[in-house]
Amino acid sequence: MGVSAAIVGPGNIGTDLMYKILDRSDSIDLERMIGIFPVGESDGLQAAVEEGIDVGTEGIDSVRDHAEEFDLVFDATSAHVHEQQAPVYDDLGLFAIDLTPAAVGPYAVPVVNLDDVVGETRNVNMVTCGGQATIPIVHAVDRVADVEYAEMVSHIASKSAGPGTRQNIDKFTQTTAAGLEVVGGADEGKAIITLNPAEPPIMMRNTVHTKVPDTADVDAVRDSVARIADEIRSYVPGYEVTLEPAVKDSDDVGFDLDGSRILTTQLEVEGEGHHLPPYAGNLDIMTSAALGTAERIAAQPTEVAAVGGETDD
Repeated sequence: MGVSAAIVGPGNIGTDLMYKILDRSDSIDLERMIGIFPVGESDGLQAAVEEGIDVGTEGIDSVRDHAEEFDLVFDATSAHVHEQQAPVYDDLGLFAIDLTPAAVGPYAVPVVNLDDVVGETRNVNMVTCGGQATIPIVHAVDRVADVEYAEMVSHIASKSAGPGTRQNIDKFTQTTAAGLEVVGGADEGKAIITLNPAEPPIMMRNTVHTKVPDTADVDAVRDSVARIADEIRSYVPGYEVTLEPAVKDSDDVGFDLDGSRILTTQLEVEGEGHHLPPYAGNLDIMTSAALGTAERIAAQPTEVAAVGGETDD
């Protein structure tokens, strides 16, 4: 059973998502791309027209005017815009997949907790690009060794960071840190992002530090990380762990870790190049995760009914 959808926000993320849906998905029917500028002033809307997708240029008013056409909206605007628009989606009975750091709804990371959140809410948040890349690693460590503290550092190419990303830097760090705790399982989380202007542009690179008891079985941790990386590659083919969890004890860091050790994991994300260049893995992992979430909804008839507003909840 297919799900009809609209994309709100025809920027880099929204446009890449459009191409992914058209190229990959048999279960998501993309009905409309919605923005706030005339088609001639929006590359994303122009691309939608060229693909035969209907467009709207009045923002949330276009959602209201055409809400009967779709069951689900992908919101690829910005955090403050989604916060304003989320109640409208709810009033219209539309399921919202939020690709901003607004976190109005619960965090959703496909390989960690998607089954727990889909079906219980009509608004799910895709955390952030750094969250989608690193929360699974923290979860993989935590399921075999209690993570006392997790810290992620995400390096992305400056060219892959559009206005929305730049405006949302504070939200990015706050939402990602919270996701490391709420979904990843860390007792405490911290997130850092850097925009690298290097030429040629760098691939998205992430470093994850996890503090665990010094009795943790490192081989079991490495196996857990390898297994979750394989799962992620089922929807993000360019996801690669470049450094399996490496151990640092008190002697290595120069201070007493008080019965703990630090495990450091590094990874890289290369995009598929549907619309954006391969170095924009930060955007690719977000659109891939959002599409995977929508397809999970489409695969469950009861959840499709809930999306369409046919249940009593």
